[in-house]
This record gives sequence, C-alpha cells and structure tokens, in this order.
Amino acid sequence: MFWADRIAGEVEARFGDLSKGGLKRPLVVRDEKTASGRVHVGSMRGVMIHGMVSQALKDRGIDNTFLYEINDTDPMDGFPVYLPEEFKKYMGFPLFRIPSPDGIAKNFADYFASEFKQVIESSGFTPTFYNVSELYLSGKMDDSIREALTHAGEIRRIYKEVSGSQKPENWYPLSVICEQCGKVGTTRVTDFDGTEVTYVCEPRAVEWAQGCSHTGKVSPFGGNATLPFKVEWPAKWKVMGVDIEGGGKDHSTKGGTRDVGGHIAREIFHHEPPFDIPYEFFLVGGKKMSSSKGRGSSAREVADLLPPKIFRLAVLSKDINQAINFDPEGDTIPVLYDLYDKLAEGYVATKDDDYARLFSLVHVGPVPQSGFLPRFSQVAFVVQMPHMQLQNEMEKLKGSPLTEAEKAEVEERALYAKRWLELYAPEKFVFKLQDSLPEAAKSLSDMQKKALGMLAQYVQSAEAMPSGEELHHFLHGLKDSVPIAPGELFKAIYTVFLAKESGPKAGWFLSSLDRALVVKLLAEAIG
Repeated sequence: MFWADRIAGEVEARFGDLSKGGLKRPLVVRDEKTASGRVHVGSMRGVMIHGMVSQALKDRGIDNTFLYEINDTDPMDGFPVYLPEEFKKYMGFPLFRIPSPDGIAKNFADYFASEFKQVIESSGFTPTFYNVSELYLSGKMDDSIREALTHAGEIRRIYKEVSGSQKPENWYPLSVICEQCGKVGTTRVTDFDGTEVTYVCEPRAVEWAQGCSHTGKVSPFGGNATLPFKVEWPAKWKVMGVDIEGGGKDHSTKGGTRDVGGHIAREIFHHEPPFDIPYEFFLVGGKKMSSSKGRGSSAREVADLLPPKIFRLAVLSKDINQAINFDPEGDTIPVLYDLYDKLAEGYVATKDDDYARLFSLVHVGPVPQSGFLPRFSQVAFVVQMPHMQLQNEMEKLKGSPLTEAEKAEVEERALYAKRWLELYAPEKFVFKLQDSLPEAAKSLSDMQKKALGMLAQYVQSAEAMPSGEELHHFLHGLKDSVPIAPGELFKAIYTVFLAKESGPKAGWFLSSLDRALVVKLLAEAIG
C-alpha cells in the first residue's frame, strides 16, 4: 500500500469513519517553514508528505484543508552567506521587519517565501498559504500568549519534566520586539502584570546579535511579541484547529519538541495535539541542510533541474520512514528516470498495484498514455554527440517513428539532461567523441587489439555501416572466437572512441559513427 494511503487510513481510524460523517467539519492538515533564507529542497519533503496525505484523504471522500504557514516572526539568527554585508545590522530582528534584498518584495521573509511558494505550486501542490505574523498582528495569538504568561511556572515544569531543560524561576515564555532597537532575539521578559510585560533588551543574550540595554514595559499582544517555538507550535495547533501535522523525526523523539509541545497543548491550552507524521530527512549528497549556511541545494535549484513528475517521484517513491539522499553529482537523476520508466511499464501492465498507484500520483493531471521511453542516460549521451540527431537516434532505438507525445518526452529529457550535464553530472556521464587515438588506448592488451582488429575487418567488409543490432550480435560473438571477456572488449571500444572505460550500448553507439572514423581509429589502435 502506498504510504499516503496507509496514513490516510490511520487518520480515519483516529477520527472515526469520516467518510460517513464521523467529523462534522473538514480536517485541517498543516505544515510550515521559517523563511530565513533560500529554502532548501529538504523542506519539500514536508510539503509533499502533507500534500499527498491531503489528497489521499480526499480520495477516500474525506474533506480537508491543507494549510501552509510561512514563519516570518522568528529572529534572523544566522546570516545567509549570499546576503550583502549591510544586512548584518538586522541580526536579531524579526524576519517580517527586515527589508527585502531586492527592494521590491514586502519584506525579507516574503522575498524568500515567494520563491519557495513558486516551487510548491509548480510541483503540483496548492495549499492555502498564510504568514504567522498575520496571526500575531490580528490578535489571534493573544489568548495563547496570555495563557502562556499566566502559566509560565507550569510551562517551566513541563520543560524540565519532559525534556530536562531547566529554566530560571523568573523565565517567561515570550520574546518582545524591543521598542528601541527593533530586535526580538535579544529581549527577556521579567514580569507580567496581566496587561503588560516588563522586559530588558540584553546586550549579550545571544552570540549572533547585540541588544541595546533598553528596559521597557509594553503590551505583549497585537504583534508586539512572539512565543518560543516549543510553546508557539502547540498554540498554533489550537488557533488554526490543526488535526494532522508531522515533522522531521528529530522533533518526535522522547523529550523532543513534539513531546514538549504535546504536554503544553493538553495541560496549558487544553487542546488535543494533531495526528503526527514523523518522517526521515531529505539529504543532499548525504548532508542535512542549513538555510543560512548555503549548504546543499535550494528547492528552486532542484526544481529547475527536474521536471515536476521526476521531482515528485524523488520524494514520493520513498516511504516516510526512509531517508532520501538526493545527490545531483551522482547517479540519482539517471536512477530516478529509470524508476519512472519501470513504473510506467508496471502501470500499463496493471492499474491496481502499488507501482500503478505511485505512477499515477507523480503526475499532476492526466496520466500519460503508454509509449516509448528512452533511457535518460542514452539521451544524455546523444546530446553530447554533435554528429547525432536526437530524434533520428531515438527512432533507431524504438524501431519506428516517434509519436508526437514521444517526441515531446524526448525533447523534455534532452532539455533536463543538458542542464544536469552543465551543472552537476559526474565525470562518468560526460563524453567527448575522439577524432584521434587517445593516449589511454595505446596500452591495450594483445587480446583487446586482436578483437578490435576483427571488428575493423567486419566494418570494412560490410557494404554500409552495420546497424546497431548487427554490431551488437557481432561484438557478443567475439567472446568465443578471440576469446575475450565482454567487459574487456567493451572497455577497449570505449577507450578508443571516448577515452573512457565505460559508455552507452556499444553496438548502437558504433552504428551512429562515420564508418571512415571507425576504421581510422581502430587501425590506429591495433597499430
């Protein structure tokens, strides 16, 4: 069973038979991201998990709303390496009060969030977006702030009992926006009289920002302050009526953020925590990513590197309890295309199995009809060979003319293959046809030279350049007549023509070459 269908079944079991009126209102599915810089592709896993659960619920006839929050009230606590130095003066400011880097967007958070929203929507997901600053400024968070301040002692107890975090007796779960310097990351609330809080903006409260030493008294309501994440998270569950919300598995460990938040939700806000979906990380090249340090690939960069169906496949093909390691500098992209082709084959065979379900879900809109799908690695090879015409080569592989849909698929693969080759492809996928014998081919073994000599005679004696199929059969027959191991023969061919030890299907590749060049290079190779 596809993982989103399994989760939808578990949700239905928790809330009753929802398809038959077990709950009298739409369920609320929610996810969020802090817009502290370019959003990394890892955040798309949360988007797609929540989005697919929302769709799986709808497929069961269960009405629901998918909300996506842009967290824009957190302080800038890490400096993105790609920002101008002048932005360092905003360290400690709430993100929605920092100007946009382009001077056009509403603010810093809106600038980076807009790029991420475009990626989400281009990937086929349409949540209802909102900013958390809207909740604070509109007063929707006021009751939760009052409850948190009134029960600060109980929250300190929960922190200690659940996570072992010891807070001072005068600690309050709130950060005020300093009236003098505008920073939120440097303030500490020292008292609450039921209407206003007393606070101090401490010069050395944190390493990444300096407070101004101002002491003041202000209302904590109407957008003047923010709750710490472990308190804010459960507050938002209540304010937004959240029924389903997951997060990275690190949040759901014993004593983790989710555990603390669950206790605060029940004991302070008197609200049942939402259904949890703990999931594994999305890694890039084996690394977890940081929005401010520029490590890994942004969601925009990866979305530009893959068509939506392959981007969706990269995330949806793994169960939530499996980590995803997306490595654009490795085999990830060719392997994803091979998986897509395998799913397409399975979809044609039967529309009832897990392969068919996944294949239908990676597409936004109608599922394409069956047709010829050239391997991505073959397309990537052809676009590097100036003597090859893409459509002609693909028709050779298919054995008949391409349909209009097949032409479009080939062109799409060629477009993304070129991008990948230009930016990330490892050396083993990069090829250049040689016009003279490469140095590496001068040390071939006697057995390899003998086999290449027989190949040269075969090509030279034919009336025209043999077809790919004819060359394929001839090459595989050489292992008996020379004899030579197939691997050694193919290594020799690739070395002579590509200066590499591996390459595409040898018969097809050789058949595409000019016969005079083939004969010339083989003659030079055998001396």
